Amino acid sequence: MHELILIGGPCVVENKAVCFEVAETIKKICEDFSFHFIFKSSFKKANRTKITSFTGLEENEAFNILRAVKKEFKLPILTDIHEPADVDKVKDFADYLQIPAFLCRQTELLLAAGNSGKWVNIKKGQFASPESMSFAVEKVRSTGNNQVMLTERGTTFGYQDLVVDFRSVPRMKELGVPVIVDCTHALQQPNQSTGISGGNPALVETIARAAVAVGADGLFIETHPNPAQALSDGDSMVKLSELKKIMEVCKKIRDAIN
Repeated sequence: MHELILIGGPCVVENKAVCFEVAETIKKICEDFSFHFIFKSSFKKANRTKITSFTGLEENEAFNILRAVKKEFKLPILTDIHEPADVDKVKDFADYLQIPAFLCRQTELLLAAGNSGKWVNIKKGQFASPESMSFAVEKVRSTGNNQVMLTERGTTFGYQDLVVDFRSVPRMKELGVPVIVDCTHALQQPNQSTGISGGNPALVETIARAAVAVGADGLFIETHPNPAQALSDGDSMVKLSELKKIMEVCKKIRDAIN
């Protein structure tokens, strides 16, 4: 039995203090429960609804913070890429390149990620079926890179909601890749009239429990010391102090089914 993967961190790199606090806290939780922790934070958010929304720090400042997290806590780093040129910008510190859900069909982006030789985590688009993700996986593998993961993050349900079909976990695992369930973005409430996505973090534990129970290889959970003050996706992030309780329950479920 391999370790359960936890991809966790703040939505976007806001500052060094938040990243360090989150990294230190989650690392301790994962050591206690024997989970494999991958620190996640986006250096840039390229798909904000409003022109005035925070999209990230100056790139080099964000890169230096991620490098510092990697060095200080000896952690693998995952960050989003949005265009092929991003690969060269982050390849010296990023161990995992993440393809955002809206870009999961972008051929040049997938090929550039594959050619990096890094792990590539492809988020399943809200519009995509589990089986259709085989083509995204094929694009990365065509570069000779077999280090691919898929992340389920919910399917569009009307204009302002998402629903998770947990049948997608075993169906995507048939592609021979690890499958992660994004417990926070799956609960987003997009397309709000305010231009800011809502969320329902109270149900993150429910999604996480179900994901572990159906055999997901890992969980994706964005978290922040004070979500109300977060600069991006605050309405869907778990409060950092509540994460241990969620992971403790997931540990018990995983131990029981194994």
